[in-house]
Parts: sequence; structure tokens; C-alpha cells
Amino acid sequence: MSKLAGFPGGDGFCPVYSNHIDSSLLLSLAPHVDVYLPPRKRSRISGPFLFQGDLFEQPKPVTIDVLPDECLFEIFRRLPAGQERSACASVSKRWLMLLSNICREEFYSNKASPALKSPEASVVKTKEVVPLVNDKKGQVDVSDAVSKVDDEEIENDGFLSRCLKGKKATDVRLASIAVGTCSRGGLGKLLIRGSNSSRGVTDVGLTAIARGCPYLRDLSLWNTPAIGDEGLVEIANGCQQLTKLDLCQCPLISNKALIAIAKNCPSLTALTIESCPLIGNEGLQAVGHFCPNLKVIFIKDCPLVGDQGIASLFSSASYVVSKVKLQGLNISDVSLAVVGHYGKAVTDLVLSGLQNVSERGFWVMANGHGLQKLKSFTITSCGGVTDLGLEAVGRGFPNLKQFCLKKCAFLSDKGLVSFAKAARSLESLQLEECHRISQFGVYGALVNCSLKLKSIALVSCLGFKDVNFQLPMVSPCKSLHSLSIRNCPGIGDATLAVLGKLCPQLHHLDLTGLHGITDAGFLPVLESCEAGLVKVILGGCVNLTDKVISVLARLHGSTLELLNLDGCKKITDASLVALAENCQILLEAAIA
Repeated sequence: MSKLAGFPGGDGFCPVYSNHIDSSLLLSLAPHVDVYLPPRKRSRISGPFLFQGDLFEQPKPVTIDVLPDECLFEIFRRLPAGQERSACASVSKRWLMLLSNICREEFYSNKASPALKSPEASVVKTKEVVPLVNDKKGQVDVSDAVSKVDDEEIENDGFLSRCLKGKKATDVRLASIAVGTCSRGGLGKLLIRGSNSSRGVTDVGLTAIARGCPYLRDLSLWNTPAIGDEGLVEIANGCQQLTKLDLCQCPLISNKALIAIAKNCPSLTALTIESCPLIGNEGLQAVGHFCPNLKVIFIKDCPLVGDQGIASLFSSASYVVSKVKLQGLNISDVSLAVVGHYGKAVTDLVLSGLQNVSERGFWVMANGHGLQKLKSFTITSCGGVTDLGLEAVGRGFPNLKQFCLKKCAFLSDKGLVSFAKAARSLESLQLEECHRISQFGVYGALVNCSLKLKSIALVSCLGFKDVNFQLPMVSPCKSLHSLSIRNCPGIGDATLAVLGKLCPQLHHLDLTGLHGITDAGFLPVLESCEAGLVKVILGGCVNLTDKVISVLARLHGSTLELLNLDGCKKITDASLVALAENCQILLEAAIA
């Protein structure tokens, strides 16, 4: 047996018999001394090991993303519609854009889904969401491109509807819509309002819609400066069922795109062009020639549009167009003559800001005998509106029911009375900022108007002078039910008393902003109304007192449903008490 080794004063070493312990746990200190050390945990190596040579080189991970676009295209075109395509589109922006640019005809299975065959089956109320991931290479966050498309989804003859506004209008979202809606019945209506300042909508996004949404019927582009002819040409080639096109503030779209739309979309029924400086006569000629079903035409602030384009458009679609608006165009009397001759189906006509049109143009249009079905006519800021032209309008449009004149500086009382005598079907007349019209013209119009006139509105007309006038023995206008006089400072008690005698069957009375009327002028109106007032608006009539409100409540409390007294400073609690006691069916009251 070996000798024991002793070490005074130390506890770190333990003397043991060398032949009883595993030699791997012993540390030799001397030829005849063995020391035992307890086992310890091996230290974890956190730092990387560097090796030279190919022996320890790690293989690179294999990924499908290394495939070129041509191979991915062949893979994607074999995917079935629905969740499979949406799942692939959620991988990256690259895959999304590849999928969105594959035409429907290029997919391996060219069979239409049941949702596309049956409009009833394509009504989907659950919004599809394709959660895309961040594309680190492009530094573009597309993770919520579809989930944040809060854009409206409504039922529209079995199709889906989308609306992108402001910063949410990007090419990525359009691509997501093109992929996500293809299996949900198809996109039928797309509205883009504004554009993202940094990543706005371009021809790329519109191309994705054109290739993935062949059933698009309604397209509206507002304030999209980056969209040009290329995107709209793709829409023309891929969405040939388009029926409505609305272009507003699209500076890069020209006649080329409009011609493509006209040739490929013969079902077009509504066309709106506003502030598009590159669209002119050539595009309108193509629309008139290739779109025989066009019914609605709105053209505003397009400097290249002239008489030639308007003439070609109306001469080709003369028996179909029903609603027309021409505003801020460089057209002359020739265009009005063409409209008056060929507008046989026109029912609504708006002419605004036509500075080159004269009195002769309105006279020729009225005597063209083409606008026999015209029912609503609005003229704004046209210097050619004179007494002679207005009389011709009254005679030439026998079915005219609603007539509105705004900012017509050369129209006088004589022309208004002549028009009232000639327009035998007139039901509504509105005059706004016609400063040569006075109370005598209004009196004459009421006396000589047709038995169908129901409404007259006078807005901001400064030609009224409140003078005492003895009304001769004339028949009152018993057909008039609505009288609105707003912000006409010259109207006072004398004028209002005469109007009350001429209009005994009023139901609606609006006297907003008439600071000159008092109780003395308003009381005769209340006493003359035989049918009972239903709606009374007296906002800003600062001189009316509790006396007239009490009479109103007592005489018309059984019929009064709406009363507005905003700004009537002399009205107190006494008026409220009278209204509470007499107006049992009052639904709405405004007092401030």
C-alpha cells in the first residue's frame, strides 16, 4: 500500500490512494504524490472557428428565389386560381409583380372559374387579404399592401369595387388587387383618388389591373400625374367590357390612349374628361365613331378640344347621348349649332364658361329643333346669354322643366319675362348672380309663367331695390310651392309683401340672409299662405322678433316640420314656448 501524503494547512487538495482513482482524474505533482481534481463542465465556445480550405466550408442554402423570372413565370402560370396564387404573391414584392403581370390567357389552365361564369356566385362579402412580406432587397414594405386596402368593397352586379385614396394608391396595392380579386368574381369598379407622393400609381400598376381584371367596367382616375398612355392602352386591350371612363387631372394621357379605348371598348356609355391638356379633337372623333352607345359626355377645361371634336362627337352619336356638360372649352357658336341640331336624345345640358359663344349661338341652338327632349338646362358664365337668346330658348325647348342661370351679366327683366311666357312646361327656375334682374322681372315671371311652375330660387342677385309697388289685379301663381330668396340685400318688406300675394300656395319658404325684412313684411306672407307652410328657413334675418314667430306657430303649427332661426338675434324663449304649444309635428328646429 502506498504511503499517505499530507499537506499541512491546505483544504484544496485531498490525499488519496493512487491505485483506487481513475488516472485521468489525477494530477502528478511529484514522483510519489498524486492529487485528485473534481471534474468540471466544458466551456461553451461562442466565437466562430475559422478554418482554411474547403474541408469545413458550409454549403449555401438552396432557395427558389435564385431562379430567373422566366422560370418563375412558367411555375406561376401553372398555379390554380385562388389561395395558391395569393400565397405565392405573399412571398415577396418580386413574386407579386410577376404574378400580377401574367395575363389570364397565359395561365396553364384557361378555364374560367365558376365565380366568373355566374354573377350571382361572384358576390363576396368577405374581404380577401394577401399578407405580403417585406422585400429587403427593394427596401419596400409591402407587408400590409393588401390588408390595408380598406378600399370599399360593394356588390355591383356580381363584381367587386375598390377605391384607393391618397397615399394608399400605389402600384403594389393595384397588383395585390389584381391577384386577389381574380378568384372572387373579378374587379368591376376601380376608383383612384390622388396618388402616393413617393410611390404613386404608374403605368405598371394599371397594367397589372388590365391583365388581371378583364371584367373591369368602371374606371375613374383623379389626379394621377404619373399615369400615361401606356397604362390606359393596356386597359383598352385587357378590359374590353369597359362602360364608364372618368379622367380628371391626368396630364400625361393623350389622344393615343383615348383612341385605343374607343376602338377596343365599344360598350362605352359614359365619358368624363377634365383638365387633361393632351386630349383634343382627334380623341373625341374616335369616340364618336367607335362608341355607338355613348350616353353621357362631360368635358371640362381641355384646351385642345374645339368645334371639330364636338361636332364629330355629336354628329356620330346623335340619337344616344342624353347628358352633356361642356365647361371651359374653346368652342364657338358652331358647337352650339351642332348640339341644337343633333342632340335629339339630350335630356340634361350644362354649358359653363364658354367665353367664345355669342348671342347667335344660343339663338341657333334653340332654333335647331333638335333638343325637343331637353328637360334640364344650366347656363353658367356665358356672355352670350341675352334677352333675345333666352326668349329663343323658351320657344325652342318645349319640354324644358328645370332652368338655371348663373352669372349671366347681360340678362335683364325683359328677357326673363319673355322666357317665362314661352316656356310652357317650366317647373323650376333658379337665378344666381344675375344682377340686372330686379323684383319687377320676378313679378312678371310669376304672372306670366306656366301653370306648372313649382319652384323659384333667387341667389345673390344685387339688382333688387325695395320700392313700394301697387300690384295690379292679376291672377296669382297658385302652382308655386317653393320660394327661396338667399343673400339678396335689396329685398325688404315691400317686395316680400307683394311676393306673398303672388304665391298663396307656398309650402317651402327660404329667406336666408335677408337683413332688410321685419315683422311688417313677413306677417303678410304668413297670412297669405293658404296651404300651410312645411319648411321655413329664416337664417340671418336679424330683425324678426317673437311676434312673427308666434304668428307662424299659430297659423302653420299643424303643418310645420322644419324651422331654422340661426342668427335671429331678437328671438327669445317666448318663441320657443309658442312653438312647443302649437307645433305638434315639428321634426327639426335650429336656433342659434
